Amino acid sequence: MRPDPAAHTVPGLAHLPDEARLWIFGASRPISEQEVAPLVSSTERFLEGWAAHGQALAAAFDWRYGHFLLVAVDEDHTAPSGCSIDALTRHVMHLETELDVRLLDGGAVWFRDAAGIRMVNRREFREMAARGEVDGDTIVFDLAVQRLGDVRTGGWELPAASSWHARLLPSAG
Repeated sequence: MRPDPAAHTVPGLAHLPDEARLWIFGASRPISEQEVAPLVSSTERFLEGWAAHGQALAAAFDWRYGHFLLVAVDEDHTAPSGCSIDALTRHVMHLETELDVRLLDGGAVWFRDAAGIRMVNRREFREMAARGEVDGDTIVFDLAVQRLGDVRTGGWELPAASSWHARLLPSAG
């Protein structure tokens, strides 16, 4: 994983275990430095009050590469409930409104190329692969990983051929 000088972290993310449950939200456009401060402070406030059935959740977040909000919770401390996960979704929806950006786009494909980090839909990625603009060596971001350890060990940012993204590439042959 590359160091990210623009990363913002609530103290404690580094102390969460690899097994911590993880949600990753990708911003549909780069978030400016002016927008990062409100995103960070809003998310800090949310996590300070985040609870499941009245029990505080041991949670923290990172903001990475100007695009990705990573939220993790230590389920061994207190497991999130359906209602608390709904609250996280509402918080992210609030950020979408405040920043005029999409963060809840499950159909997006995130990848890195010479232009930087990009987001396209699956059809576009498949078409780019057919034209040779992306391939198995293209670095993709797997926002579906569910454990903090996956981010720490490179299972989040990896070559397309080594992830579910491989099925969007032309078959070898």
